Amino acid sequence: MKHTKLSLSAGAAAAAALVLSACGDGEDDAGPAGEELEGGIVELTVGASPAPHADILQFIDDELAEDAGISIQIQEFDDYNLPNEALDDGDLDANYFQHEPWFNSEVEENGYDIVHFEGVHIEPFALYSSQHEEVGALPEGATIALNNDPSNQARGLVLLAEEGLIEIDEDVDQQALTINDVTENPNDFEFLEADAAALTRTLDDVDAAVINGNYALEAGLSPTDDGLLVEDADDNPHANFLAVRAEHEDDEHIQSLQDLLTSDEVREHIEETWDDGEILPAF
Repeated sequence: MKHTKLSLSAGAAAAAALVLSACGDGEDDAGPAGEELEGGIVELTVGASPAPHADILQFIDDELAEDAGISIQIQEFDDYNLPNEALDDGDLDANYFQHEPWFNSEVEENGYDIVHFEGVHIEPFALYSSQHEEVGALPEGATIALNNDPSNQARGLVLLAEEGLIEIDEDVDQQALTINDVTENPNDFEFLEADAAALTRTLDDVDAAVINGNYALEAGLSPTDDGLLVEDADDNPHANFLAVRAEHEDDEHIQSLQDLLTSDEVREHIEETWDDGEILPAF
């Protein structure tokens, strides 16, 4: 299996970012994506979160890629802040880990010249607890952990608001909400902000936590089996997709990878592998 894994603390992430920047500046690189191997196969280096993104890519590499003339070198990232920088710098040919609100905020903040294709899958957010078995058991003053990044914090707040646990400012874009936009908090919940990768580790210290689907999976949690609340997948703007540098949007091998990601075979793989609805096809 062709996997490289980057598991980074905050300090290591900063150091790695400097290394990635030194490896390539992403400018004046108008050549084709990937590296041509023997037999005309083109190897694409794709950054991905470990689950389910790397799992889906591995299925494609094992079962479908060769017939499409490509091979996939999977580079795993545990830190959401690194894959877009690595892509923009030219250290990746593509990445597969993010949804549109996160993508948009990254591009706006950093000026990345990257684009994305249509969504591949949705990972429903859920509210988890190791102390309470249902939402109604959350006590007054309960501590609820949320993402500390804006796009995913907003997503968690909407989940709580749709259940009627809080009220949020209707004049604020739902994808830009923060805890400061909570207008009514009848149960006096306290909100703890934490990095997405750390949320599962907070469960023993808080009453509940809203956790990203991929990190929940890595911790052995199922939104359908373990979640007190589960995000609705209908009209969900958080489908995860393949992103590439703008110069490679029309590259034939990138297009082949996108076609495979949205193929009937991948749909069946997702539905069979995560048959409790932990991961849902978005195409």
